[in-house]
Amino acid sequence: MEVKFIVDNNVGKLAKWLRIMGYDALLFTAKDDGEMIKIALSQDRVVLTKDTQVMKRWLVTSGRLKAILIEDDNPKVQLRQLVDVLNLDCQFRPFSLCLECNEKLVERDRDEVRDLVPPYVFKTQSQYMQCPLCHRVYWRGTHWQAMSKELEEFMPEN
Repeated sequence: MEVKFIVDNNVGKLAKWLRIMGYDALLFTAKDDGEMIKIALSQDRVVLTKDTQVMKRWLVTSGRLKAILIEDDNPKVQLRQLVDVLNLDCQFRPFSLCLECNEKLVERDRDEVRDLVPPYVFKTQSQYMQCPLCHRVYWRGTHWQAMSKELEEFMPEN
């Protein structure tokens, strides 16, 4: 079964890294922890938080709701913690979700994105993905290469 997350705002950058790996990571930005717990239960999501009070809730202590207390402030150390604790696959479905809104990306033809990307990108890239919700366009440029290289740091040693 595929693991899904609800990420507390206090570890928001972790949501982006999980999305880069292809994991469904809903960013919770409201203040009411009770609402976050409700969403986690109804959508079968693992709670990721730095809030020790969330970890003391009965639903968490009883094991009914899985929650992980994130221990570090550095997003890469946080990701390492999750990869180790949950045995996450860093190459699950890389670059398949929108980094902004968590939607599944859709392949687009070059002609469909001609007016949506910079001219140099249009000239040099052939593969494009787009978010159906926010319409952000993605391509495999230098930013993609840099993120791919960073993900390699989390791969298990062979």
